[in-house]
Amino acid sequence: MVEIHRGGFVESRHSGHAVVCDSGGAIIEAWGDPDAEILPRSAAKMLQALPLVASGAARAAGLGPRQLALACASHQGAPLHVAEVGTWLERLGLTGEDLRCGPEPSRDKTLRFEMIRAGQRPGRIHNNCSGKHTGFLTLARHLGTGPDYVALEHPVQRACRAHFEDMTGAPSPGFGIDGCSAPNFATTVAGLARAMARMAGAAGRAGAAEQASAALVEAMIAHPDLVAGEGRACTLLMRAASEPVAIKTGAEGVFVAILPGRGLGLALKIADGATRASECAVAALLVRLGVLEAGNPDVARFLNPPIRNWDGQVTGEIRTADRFG
Repeated sequence: MVEIHRGGFVESRHSGHAVVCDSGGAIIEAWGDPDAEILPRSAAKMLQALPLVASGAARAAGLGPRQLALACASHQGAPLHVAEVGTWLERLGLTGEDLRCGPEPSRDKTLRFEMIRAGQRPGRIHNNCSGKHTGFLTLARHLGTGPDYVALEHPVQRACRAHFEDMTGAPSPGFGIDGCSAPNFATTVAGLARAMARMAGAAGRAGAAEQASAALVEAMIAHPDLVAGEGRACTLLMRAASEPVAIKTGAEGVFVAILPGRGLGLALKIADGATRASECAVAALLVRLGVLEAGNPDVARFLNPPIRNWDGQVTGEIRTADRFG
C-alpha cells in the first residue's frame, strides 16, 4: 500500500488491507484481504460509545455533542481535553481516580513540559482514552452497576460487545486488552468497514442504535479538535474535507472513516502497524473518494510527506504504491 523512497530506491514497503462498504453492508472496493481478522483498537471507540447513547444514559446525564465527541476520542491530553473531561467527571461526582485507564503523560508538549517543570505527575485524566472511560462510568452509573467497568463480564462491556457484533454483522472471534485496560473485540477489516457504513447511513432511521450512531457521528464532525487534537491526522483531515466525514485512528496501523453524505464506511489496517503508513493510506483513499484534495497542505503532510535528515535536507518521501494509490 505504502512505500518509502530514498535516492531512487524503494527503501521500505508497508502492506495492508482496506475495505469500503455501503450502508447495506456490501463491499464497494477492497484491497488485500477483506476477511483478515484485526483488533480495531481505538478505531472502535464510536462502537464502544453506542450503548452510552442508545441506553439513554447520555440523555439522562445531560451530555451534549462535546461529551459525545470525547467519548469517541483519542485526545492529546491538552488543557482543552483535560478541562472538558474534568468537568464531565465533576458532574458525575467523580474524579480522574475513578477512571480505569492508567495515568499517561499528556501528549500535548506544552502541558507535558509545564507539568515536568512543576513536578506534577501525569494522571488518568491525561490518558488519551479518558473521554471513553468517562463515558463508560456514565453508563455504569445509569445501569446501577459496580465500578470495575472494564471487566469482560461487566454489564458495560457486555453492552459494548453486543453493539459491536450487531454493527459488524458477526460474532467477534475474540478480544485483546487495549492500552487503556478495556476489552477490544476483534473483527475483520470488512466487518469494521461494515460497522462504519452502518453508522454513516444511520441518520433519519428509527431504532436506538441508529439514533445513537447518528448522534456520535454528528458530534465527531462538529468537534474534530476534541476527537484528536492540533497537528493530529484525524483532526486535520476532518477539517480539510470537502464534505462531512468522521475520521478515527486506532493503534497498530488502523484507520476508519464515516461518510454520512454517501452512506459509506471505510476501514484499513497496515500489517506492520506503522502509523506513517496508515495515515498515508487513509489520506489516499479519501482523496480517491473525492473527500480530500491532494494539494491541500494538511492532506499532503500525510499523503506524500518528505523525509528530511537532521540538516533539513529532503532525502526521501512517503507515498502510496502505484497499484494502491
